[in-house]
Amino acid sequence: MTDTAPRPTLEAVAARAGVSRATVSRVVNGGDGVRDILVERVRKAVEELGYVPNQAARSLVTRRHDAIAVVVAEPETRVFADPFFALQLRGISKELTAHDNQLVLLLTEGRDDHARVGRYLAGGHVDGALVFSLHLDDPLPELIQRAGVPTVFGGRPGWSGDRRGVVYVDSDNRGGARDAVRHLAGLGRTRIAHITGALDQTSAVDRLDGYRDVMVDADPRLIAEADFTPAGGERAMRELLDRCPDVDAVFAANDLTASGALRVLRETGRRVPDDVAVIGFDDMLPVAEQTDPPLTTVRQDIEEMGRLMARLLLRGLDRGTPQEGVGGTPSSVVLPTTLVRRASA
Repeated sequence: MTDTAPRPTLEAVAARAGVSRATVSRVVNGGDGVRDILVERVRKAVEELGYVPNQAARSLVTRRHDAIAVVVAEPETRVFADPFFALQLRGISKELTAHDNQLVLLLTEGRDDHARVGRYLAGGHVDGALVFSLHLDDPLPELIQRAGVPTVFGGRPGWSGDRRGVVYVDSDNRGGARDAVRHLAGLGRTRIAHITGALDQTSAVDRLDGYRDVMVDADPRLIAEADFTPAGGERAMRELLDRCPDVDAVFAANDLTASGALRVLRETGRRVPDDVAVIGFDDMLPVAEQTDPPLTTVRQDIEEMGRLMARLLLRGLDRGTPQEGVGGTPSSVVLPTTLVRRASA
């Protein structure tokens, strides 16, 4: 073991700056009533000594922990394998870092984890929560409401019960799906299939609804259920080819699903886009640009969604009304989507 230098104290900063301990405390904890010249002296002393405020003591003054829980309602195997989550977490992390807040990541593997997350949030460890990838039967919204933690959700709420004051950030999933299917129809495709996402999530339901908006009289056999994963896309594509071998286009609920569908089409000798055109959803570049052929897809700004979630929460915390926007109106945001054309359709 090596000896470590003693940690600088509030008293040491006060002595270096030539001010009282109370003045230093007000400056480092964001208090008012200190003259600018003294603030500068304290900040200079803090920098010279490398003083780090005691978070527990600071919280007593500010009633803030400068920590935000990010709750992803998925097992870790899914979170660390799907680039969607990396992009959203990156957006959240950038915004929190810019405001000197810590990110506390909480994942849910099963029902026991839901209870653990609920207890943690109720324990007063964080100032608020950002929650995404919820499923319709997820107990987290009720647990969060019970904990009384200011929260912003990623994705349109789909649970039953009182949604007043619920703030969320989402993309125009239904509109983006309509654009994708209209594009396929504009190419002259008549047997357009849809591989869904997990239908216990509102994003998948909205994309299915967008498909149906355009394909009003579509053969029900052209819809195959999957789960937003490459393996799910493979299974669904095999089902579609068994049921409807004349399928000439596929709109997949996300890029990972589309990548699985492309593999099956290639294995079965279908040429893309000549025989079957394929469109995904997300525009995750590590996936969309590396499929064979590169994937036409609906772009949603995943990183920006994460940034907006964090921004809405922090603004609300600063105002003292984290669940409401200006004038008490819920400040939810739905971002537009864009069709990005590549070689697959």
